[in-house]
Amino acid sequence: MKEYIEIKAPAKINIGLKVVSKRDDGYHNLYTFFYPIYGLSDIMSFKKNNADYFISNEPLIKDDESNLIIKAKKLVENKISNNLKTGITLQKNIPMGAGLGGGSSDAAATLISLNELYSLHIAYNELIEMALELGSDVPFFLKAKPSIGESRGELLNQVEVNIDCFLLIVNPHIHISTAEAFRNVNPSDSNWDYKNMIEGERFNFSKLQNETTNDFEDFVFGKYPEIKNIKNIMVKNGSLFSMMSGSGSTVYGFFDSRESALRASNKLNHSYMRRIYDLNDY
Repeated sequence: MKEYIEIKAPAKINIGLKVVSKRDDGYHNLYTFFYPIYGLSDIMSFKKNNADYFISNEPLIKDDESNLIIKAKKLVENKISNNLKTGITLQKNIPMGAGLGGGSSDAAATLISLNELYSLHIAYNELIEMALELGSDVPFFLKAKPSIGESRGELLNQVEVNIDCFLLIVNPHIHISTAEAFRNVNPSDSNWDYKNMIEGERFNFSKLQNETTNDFEDFVFGKYPEIKNIKNIMVKNGSLFSMMSGSGSTVYGFFDSRESALRASNKLNHSYMRRIYDLNDY
């Protein structure tokens, strides 16, 4: 019987993000392509213990129910009507409020790990329902495979796609409130289909750049022109496709070589978080 689990909770980017409509329950229907970034991950550990504890290298994350990890643990405990005394450690590597899904990924990792550590045998469809209570991105992270997401994001269609290039991720350390972004987004009437953007299990980047949008860019770029400038610099310096991820503030670009990604990175403010990932390694 396991006493301890360590797990990586990966980041994600949204390759396009359409807000289709506002729902009666206050949420929004979405259409997006989730792509996991395994090279950028939070590292979490779960240990059976005689008392609960939560330790993190990020002081802004509190040990209360404002923390999605704690909320996820409470959901599991309510599900089984039992307290799971567990020591949880989080090494936070994914920036917060950045559109990279770090909090959602941590929550999903908590559901997965507690289910395994305590042999709870909670079925996948039940985990999906629990994940959706925590946030619209959380169901994706239960498997974290390239997927088209619809409805609130929980209707997931995994897609075989090979992005064999280099990814530059840039975060300017601007925290974007997801709630504020949704309050200010205008639902989109565009009708692009991701299946038309993929040819032979590869994205057609020129089609993506011309036909896909992130509906949050209008609001975020208007409020924070600095974020728009990051995208403009990537486009001017050879990105095959560039976009803001989620509700921001991270901007990413795909490049055909590490050198071209590095050239673009060097044009940006060096105080930004700048990371290059070789997607051929995935």
